Amino acid sequence: MIYLIDTNIIVHFVRDSQLYDTVEQGLDLFTRPNRVLISEVSVGEIYSLSKRNRWGQRKIDRLDDFLSKVGLINISTEGIHEAYADIDSYSQSHHPTRSLPQGMTARNMGKNDLWIAATAYVLRATLVTTDKDFDHLQRFFGLEWVEQ
Repeated sequence: MIYLIDTNIIVHFVRDSQLYDTVEQGLDLFTRPNRVLISEVSVGEIYSLSKRNRWGQRKIDRLDDFLSKVGLINISTEGIHEAYADIDSYSQSHHPTRSLPQGMTARNMGKNDLWIAATAYVLRATLVTTDKDFDHLQRFFGLEWVEQ
């Protein structure tokens, strides 16, 4: 299975939280044949968090350790830009051929979340996240939502 890890899961790893341990063990993330990937967008987000929150060396070392274990996906990977446009227009209920499910309302997603969603879609990956903002996208990719 291909897992794309959302930024919030990386934060839990860096914090050495029980939630991350539960995710890693429950999904057997680093057991073959599973592949663990992150979007380059998450790298920017996590480094920004580290600076804003003045992380110490211990947390930076944990972050570097995590980043060394996963594959990094560039948003210029073929298909991701088009997927971004599809997911954004779908989320806002303006897609020319796809409609939101009955009873679901249009929404604006954060731009970083759109890049991450587009990456999961193109890679046919399961997105691992604590963020419910992705729930309406289960038609596009697998979603492993982790309760905090």
